[in-house]
Amino acid sequence: MHPVLALSATQQAACIRHGKFSSAELVRLHLDRIAHVNPALNAVVELLAARALADARAADAALARGAATGPLHGVPFSIKDSLELAGTVCTAGTLGRRTAPASAADATLVSRLRAAGAIPIAKTNLPDLLFAFETDNLLFGRTNNPYDLARTPGGSSGGEAALIAACGSPMGLGSDCAGSVRLPAAFCGIATIKPTSHRLPRTGHFPPSGGWIEALWQIGPMSRRVEDLVLMMRLLAGGDGADPTASDMPFAPLPETGLRDLRIAFYTGNGLVSTSQDVAAVVSAAAESLTSQVARVHEDRPACLAAAYDLEMKLLGADGGDALRAYLSELGSTRAHPLLTAWLDKLEPYRTDLAGFQNYWAEWDRYRAEIQSFFARYDAVVCPVYPQAALPHGVSTVEENFRGFSHTMAYNLAGLPGAVVRCGETPAGLPLAVQVVAPAWREDIALAVAARLEQDFGGWKPAPR
Repeated sequence: MHPVLALSATQQAACIRHGKFSSAELVRLHLDRIAHVNPALNAVVELLAARALADARAADAALARGAATGPLHGVPFSIKDSLELAGTVCTAGTLGRRTAPASAADATLVSRLRAAGAIPIAKTNLPDLLFAFETDNLLFGRTNNPYDLARTPGGSSGGEAALIAACGSPMGLGSDCAGSVRLPAAFCGIATIKPTSHRLPRTGHFPPSGGWIEALWQIGPMSRRVEDLVLMMRLLAGGDGADPTASDMPFAPLPETGLRDLRIAFYTGNGLVSTSQDVAAVVSAAAESLTSQVARVHEDRPACLAAAYDLEMKLLGADGGDALRAYLSELGSTRAHPLLTAWLDKLEPYRTDLAGFQNYWAEWDRYRAEIQSFFARYDAVVCPVYPQAALPHGVSTVEENFRGFSHTMAYNLAGLPGAVVRCGETPAGLPLAVQVVAPAWREDIALAVAARLEQDFGGWKPAPR
């Protein structure tokens, strides 16, 4: 592998600006890398080779004539196939979208990266209608983890995570309703952040923005290095005038001196599922590494975390999954992947009537109030993303494994930003990551802590292939 492929997107952009290599050379290197790794990973569902090369040549010509350039000028990026890219079909991994019309326009966040000079190079795989913690569907098949092909890269942004980890793309966009950028980032050893609910516009995402589920779902940037997440948040934040739920809250990085005043909590278990020794050790080591760099570190957790799994399932499944089934039928998805079917089956026990749903909503309000009260005492929490390293294919819906996703569900429910960074590995070489959660709108804190942990523990490491 050419060493430039392991650089961050920020570094690659600097190399282009300084004439160390051209955008066309960089895009060709990524296309060659995709050709090398994708047969084993199956992460890419649509390669944009000719288009990307044409954009790269245009970027080089603009640089040569001294035209204004953006901070990601000439750098490629990938896109989860639930986000629209003009001229391509956004399938969302479901059969009924296979013959959907090509998108007429880019999703807002895709457009913002392109405005910064970045070049779309590939669309990546995901589960059927985004509903699974593994990446597999009836259109494109299964995506494999670059660190162990017998394991999943996670879901639903698993194609993104696998491709970025394998250096087929330096950065990309995913989306997260229950852990869908954080879990794949942890399983594949890359960095990501699920922003605060309503932080980024979801215009051009499928399923579209709006409705009560909006409070659980957010698009998130993904990359190998935290510095790219900071840059992407600068570029992506802000309303677009189309998604009425998106905020205009500005984003700015935390000053380097800001770390020293932080109050950090950490925990290794959430009171619902047991945590492996490997994961517990990595979280504890991360907390320990921060003790000399922040105001204080204390082991503590919100008491309500043990209720997070049931509460998320109540909100998603108050109708027993009927709305999702009807949506699949409306789309023309006459068959659903078994992973999606298993999700729907797990929602059935949470079926209730209107009075029951009102009780669910009241429980959600109490949960969010308790989380907010906890963060009145702390500026960030360091905790697991998942109780173990990447799972083997096909076992995510086993009940004990499925309940492990409560670690990420907890902060979708609270609407809080959660960053992920690799801080270690298992004896077999599988990545191990931690989650850094901060109060609402404080992505700057989550990313600053994640950056310090990346510095202390090394962050992303290449897969052995």
